[in-house]
Amino acid sequence: MQAEGDRGPQISRWPRVGKTVDPTLGVIVPAYNEAATLEAVLTRVLRQPSVAQVVVVDDASTDGSFDIAERFRSDPRVQVIRHDRNRGKGAALQTGLAAVSAPFVVIQDADLEYDPLDYARLMAPILEGRADVVYGLRGFAGHTAYSYWFVMGNHFVTTIANILFNSYIQDMATGFKVMRTELMRRLNLHADRFDTDAEITARLLRLGYRIHEIPITYYARNREEGKKVTWVDGLRALATMLRIRLATRRALFGEADTYHRERLAILRSQRHLPDLPGDSSRAA
Repeated sequence: MQAEGDRGPQISRWPRVGKTVDPTLGVIVPAYNEAATLEAVLTRVLRQPSVAQVVVVDDASTDGSFDIAERFRSDPRVQVIRHDRNRGKGAALQTGLAAVSAPFVVIQDADLEYDPLDYARLMAPILEGRADVVYGLRGFAGHTAYSYWFVMGNHFVTTIANILFNSYIQDMATGFKVMRTELMRRLNLHADRFDTDAEITARLLRLGYRIHEIPITYYARNREEGKKVTWVDGLRALATMLRIRLATRRALFGEADTYHRERLAILRSQRHLPDLPGDSSRAA
């Protein structure tokens, strides 16, 4: 992998699926009672050339999800961890993060709402040095929703995030979040349940990171298919963001860490757009 700030070989903005890339991506798969879809998700994840590691965290499922995950242990990239009791998506994410050794990490829900085929597009801005954090933006590349109110609720909590942190993002609650593993570890995450999406976003924005959004395909489940998020989770997300906005940086992140200052300085010095073929200019 090229050194920080080194231009190196130029990577196309929209890498084709199947294009030769280094396997540098760690995939965290939180799973709770996802037996109907887990096998298909893991099969699809493991076929992506960027994937170096897959950590499945079974959150005390009762439907055989753990047994399905265990069948994938024959692939050396796969690690399966099981919670002894149901602790929530956020707790499963933290368990998985502790086991990731790959330099980049993505959260992959086990419900087939998000397609691993989008990994290449999500990774491109990070590999090009233009971003440290990329979110998959639902509703533009292709979108199937089941509830008007669910979509409006997401818009509302995202708007509150933008107001609280003076940012402009369009999909705070997306399940597709890709970033440097070291960065995610330094966020000091604590949320145990679905408010983890709000916590990740609020902590990133509080630190000054600009979230790069890339359109993805999205296939929403309905309640009958196992959708678990409710309006109560929206309230928790709002409370989490407000708490992070009002807390001191020391309370959130501990002692001052030069990592973020250095990374943000590097990002400011990089091009904002990828090179055109044959273009060696440094226009931003």
